[in-house]
Amino acid sequence: MLRILGISGSLRAASYNTALLQAARELLGPDVTLEIASLRGIPLYDEDERQQGWPPAVSALGEAVRRADAVLIALPEYNFSIPGVLKNALDWVSRLPEQPFARKPVALMGASTGRLGTARAQPHLRQCLQYLDARTLNKPELFVAQAAQAFTPGPQPELRDAAAREALIALLAALLAAIDPPGH
Repeated sequence: MLRILGISGSLRAASYNTALLQAARELLGPDVTLEIASLRGIPLYDEDERQQGWPPAVSALGEAVRRADAVLIALPEYNFSIPGVLKNALDWVSRLPEQPFARKPVALMGASTGRLGTARAQPHLRQCLQYLDARTLNKPELFVAQAAQAFTPGPQPELRDAAAREALIALLAALLAAIDPPGH
């Protein structure tokens, strides 16, 4: 059984990015699980606090990344860049002993209400993941633009855009192909 960890860069209850992760979960075969991690409860990074111990939410996220065979990050775009909650979580996790993103296959995707989707935020995230030594996939790219039309309305949005669904299938196939076989 392969394990993918999904991380949404949005805390919003009706997040399009969390819905994108849920769509990914539905598209995966029975031999792959996708757990969606929460960034709730991770405090703002503070070196003084870190020196007093790891907050439980940080330890839990780090352990989830460690257990996963690959990571799938869905992020919105805020002010042409990465959401603060996601960057903050990466700042915490990057300082854990045996940094868990090292050599881990990571795929990026994102949904935004703008016309470019997350085309400006994803390169910023790639730069952060490069420092963490993650094996971030370069292609295919998935930028869901005008998310209000790509998803159903309501408190539990569902991906309804056929082109975005096909792009998600291609991204998942590439991520699964990037996972090292057991024993490597």
